Amino acid sequence: MNLHRSAAAMHTENRLAGVSKRWAACLCLAFLVPAHAQDADHDEHGEDEEGSAIRMTLDERASAGVTVQAIARRALSESLRLPGEVVINAYRSARVTTRIPAQVIARHVRLGDHIEAGRPLLTLSSVEMAAAQGALIIADREWQRVRSLGRDTVSAQRYTEAQVARQQAFGKVVAYGMTESQAEALTQSDDAGRATGVFDLIAPQAGTVLQDDFIVGELIEPGRVLVSITDESVMWVEAQTVPSALPEFDEGARARVSLDRVVWLEGTVIQRQHLLDETTRTQGFRIEVDNAGDRLHPGQFVEVEIETGMSAPALAVPNTAVTLIDGAPAVFRLENGAEFHAEEIDAGPTVGDWTVVRGGLFEGDEVAVGGVFHLKSLLLKSAIGEGHAH
Repeated sequence: MNLHRSAAAMHTENRLAGVSKRWAACLCLAFLVPAHAQDADHDEHGEDEEGSAIRMTLDERASAGVTVQAIARRALSESLRLPGEVVINAYRSARVTTRIPAQVIARHVRLGDHIEAGRPLLTLSSVEMAAAQGALIIADREWQRVRSLGRDTVSAQRYTEAQVARQQAFGKVVAYGMTESQAEALTQSDDAGRATGVFDLIAPQAGTVLQDDFIVGELIEPGRVLVSITDESVMWVEAQTVPSALPEFDEGARARVSLDRVVWLEGTVIQRQHLLDETTRTQGFRIEVDNAGDRLHPGQFVEVEIETGMSAPALAVPNTAVTLIDGAPAVFRLENGAEFHAEEIDAGPTVGDWTVVRGGLFEGDEVAVGGVFHLKSLLLKSAIGEGHAH
């Protein structure tokens, strides 16, 4: 009996010992696994940091258009940005009309034509012009006769009356729409039948035809604008805002305008209105812009930037260097002469073509200012597992 109990006790002790060994092994594994996982995570993190570097040789940078610039502190021109609208330069524009009822019998220009001063725009026919032309021919004939007789032959009153009558008749046809050269040609002709009432409206200046609101055969009433001409080589841009938002700047201040915020055209502030708009209570100003490239046309909306002064020197990078990575502003900083690293920055205000940097970079750091999109695409490829950029 005792021998049986001893064998059973020994068997139980052996089982307990086996269980204890297995529990000890499990506990050891439990403590070892997190350490191993931590090491694996550390290794993986190290690979990510190494993979974020974009390595490029000088030849590769030149081929991709990647350019580098050392950043520095600089005094930036402070500016004001507002929406604006392109309008015609009223000082370089003309509206052609007639002072008498007339019928259009011929068109000589079309919308969009670039014309020179003195070019016929359209031909009109008018009963009133015919009467005025006839009166001019008669008055001119009388004046020529009296003048040939001389002051000693005719009375002073008749001499003066003939002279004044001729001048009035001449002025009348010019006021009705004939040019002085056309009126002179009419008086020098021996054909009295030329008083037909037909005359041309002439372009008073060179420019582009922006309006030609008439149809051949149409009867035109006095004062109606038939042709609008403007010189588009210099355009106006008008903008407005509440007076409290306008800093102090004088006429002659430098300005620029853009249709797409990429290409900017230089201009100058030429007027600042003193009267506020009665409806919006805003103050307007006008910018004169050189439009030699014919980029601006009346009615277009643009962005206006006016220089209002100079700021204290601040660390800044060109706008072309800044991109968004994971929703935050960043730049590509060059290290070791061949590696670009994406660096998040604390971006300040944008002043013209520059972005103020409040943190993330130091003076003298070299950053990519050209080819940034190419570097960003390489970084994205690396991030989605297509291999390290090089």
